[in-house]
Amino acid sequence: MPALRKLAAVWHDLAVSAPLVGHAFSHGYRDDHEERLAAYLAEALGGPAAYSERYADQSHIVRLHSGNGVHPEMDEEAIRIFADAVQTAGLPNDRELRQTLKDFWAWSMRTRLNSYPDSKDDVPGDLTVPRWSWNGPVEGAP
Repeated sequence: MPALRKLAAVWHDLAVSAPLVGHAFSHGYRDDHEERLAAYLAEALGGPAAYSERYADQSHIVRLHSGNGVHPEMDEEAIRIFADAVQTAGLPNDRELRQTLKDFWAWSMRTRLNSYPDSKDDVPGDLTVPRWSWNGPVEGAP
């Protein structure tokens, strides 16, 4: 968790000051955003369900990112920022680990978080945090 907390903190700091992604934070954000992001990453990467048990479910996360229209430039900037954070957050110098983290983030941004661009009301109430392995998405995982 300390490594994921550091990654979340570095991403958050970069995101808040980014030209496009920073707009998402311009109206404020939770004080515990970094802790929540770290817990989410841990759960998605096969760790305990701490995010779901302590904070919210995937439906909540998707609703937070829904209803804002399609914004591929912002999504790509968020992916680039995360890739930068992976390289600079002091994670182990393990190419496979770093690539797995980047692949998860890009997949999540492109397929999960922004899958309901038109309305928050369209988001189903039973979504679960997706699981990701060294080989990509874990199908059928809770």
